[in-house]
Amino acid sequence: MTSAPQQLRAVADPAVEAELERLPTTPMADLRKRYCKLFRAEPPKAFGPDLLRRSIAHRIQEKAYGGLSLSHRRLLDQLVKSASVKPNGRLELPRRIKPGSELIRTWNGKTYRVMVMADGFGYDGKTFASLSEIASAITGTKWNGPRFFGLRSSSSRDGADGK
Repeated sequence: MTSAPQQLRAVADPAVEAELERLPTTPMADLRKRYCKLFRAEPPKAFGPDLLRRSIAHRIQEKAYGGLSLSHRRLLDQLVKSASVKPNGRLELPRRIKPGSELIRTWNGKTYRVMVMADGFGYDGKTFASLSEIASAITGTKWNGPRFFGLRSSSSRDGADGK
């Protein structure tokens, strides 16, 4: 997803569009040369013409219009590391709750409201660093805060006790 400034900047460049339009008819030998020039490496032997064209097209557009933001690259790196640790495990994207959001949870017949703030979470006139602190204050026992407030599934990833 691109931000508004990126969207404004991404006006089609005629030279880029012309190069992209030539790719489908470019011979394989020329595609390999173009790949080497763009990536400064030989293309993988497993790359057929379609994947080679797609890779080249992506790099051309990335150079002309910009690539992924630093935060998105970090997120992808984090997901790759998680996948390498647990190859068949489930990957979960970190959830980001915007400041100003309100979390509501009913516990033992009483409704609790927590305000998400830029520097933590507001509950009962105090600021807390984590949702787990608030969940523990409400229940009197140790809880995973995101799970308590319904931000994470109750199924256990690591065999925890469900709290």
